[in-house]
Amino acid sequence: MHILTRFRGFSLLALIALTTTQLPAQWWDLPATVGESLNKQSEGKWKIGFESRVRYETRTGNNFGKDPDISTGLVRTRVSLSYQPVSWFKVSGMMQDARSPWYGDNAPNTVRDPADLQESYFEIRPGSKTGFGMTAGRMMLNYGEARLIGSPQWSNLSRTYDHARAYYMFPWARFEFLVVSPVKIQIGEFNRPVLGDRVWGAYNAFPEIFGKNTLEAYVLRHDQNRPGGFTGGSTASGTDRLGVNTFGGRLFGPLSTQVSYNVELALQDGKVGPADHRAAALDSWIQRRWKLASKSFSALAEYKYASGTKNPQDTSHTSTFDQLYPANHDKFGHEDLFGWRNLHNYRGLATYGLTKAFSLNFMYDSLWLASARDSLYNSSGKSIAKSAAGTAGRHVGEETDLFATYKHKHWLVGAGYGHLFAGQFVRLTTPGVSPTYMYLFHTYSF
Repeated sequence: MHILTRFRGFSLLALIALTTTQLPAQWWDLPATVGESLNKQSEGKWKIGFESRVRYETRTGNNFGKDPDISTGLVRTRVSLSYQPVSWFKVSGMMQDARSPWYGDNAPNTVRDPADLQESYFEIRPGSKTGFGMTAGRMMLNYGEARLIGSPQWSNLSRTYDHARAYYMFPWARFEFLVVSPVKIQIGEFNRPVLGDRVWGAYNAFPEIFGKNTLEAYVLRHDQNRPGGFTGGSTASGTDRLGVNTFGGRLFGPLSTQVSYNVELALQDGKVGPADHRAAALDSWIQRRWKLASKSFSALAEYKYASGTKNPQDTSHTSTFDQLYPANHDKFGHEDLFGWRNLHNYRGLATYGLTKAFSLNFMYDSLWLASARDSLYNSSGKSIAKSAAGTAGRHVGEETDLFATYKHKHWLVGAGYGHLFAGQFVRLTTPGVSPTYMYLFHTYSF
């Protein structure tokens, strides 16, 4: 009853947000009007951006019953400003204030970080199509489909990076070298760089390598030491660090005017503490679009795999895929319970555009462990549960999700519901509670 009462309150607040979109633009769209005026008066040299997002959510069965149920509000406010005095140079910054007012005094740093620096970087030759360019500073980044390096916008905080990258562009290719380090959240103080956890390497793209298909190829090195968060190995023996190499590629594009596809493969070697590391991961999907009752409809089928360690008791070898810094929202279900480690995932997504502004989505996920003796991992890559003997089976569960969004000018509102039906592995290694997720949100941004 408590959950239903709270959710009715969420519904009322969302209705209020939706109805305000019908008020005169002079009232509710004033921030965007001011931003556009600044841009116009400065002849495009100054640009201001703003976002206010509020999400009301209820989660039950947290950690499959190990943690208490949570009903809370997540409030995120962003103000950004950029200045481009000349065509070849630009500086940008963003302040972000993230809070969780109903969570209580013990709200973790995954949901709150009041008034901190989210972005502060410069660009050389921004917007150029050919030749040299670079960016450096603190910045939200996404590479490919953000499966290995991304900034998850659904999160109340959204990961940001201290980084430097330089690239050279041809009409037929882009060659890039990068160094990125995820910012560690420090509640109550400004977040400072912690470069002991970083990825560096090359991420190259070849557009229209054949037809309208694009190939991305990357070589990335993940280094992590004690200050960066690595807890394994021994300082005395010099094994107190992680060093993983990822060699991968992604091919994507249209198969026809209505069908598109994506295939990504990543192979890894290196060291995790004293252990030799060998791992692999695969993602593949195909999507078709067509008209249904004169409305837009699309269906996507996807399979994902990430290797696990067959014998975790053998401390000299590990095969659990290192997912680096992904943006995992919606990739393994709408509840964001799992990560790209030791997993088989079969996913289906159907999207029905009832109007250009309103869309309805249904998602289904079936999840299985790759290795019955390795852990089940959450979206951050941390172990949730494990059957050391491998006797709990491999079936994690099945998740169904229904969610919708409506956009009106600078407003976006949405709601969703998700439920995971716990499989044999979850029932035998945890309290076995099937998680449920309900939410409403509204966002104003420009």
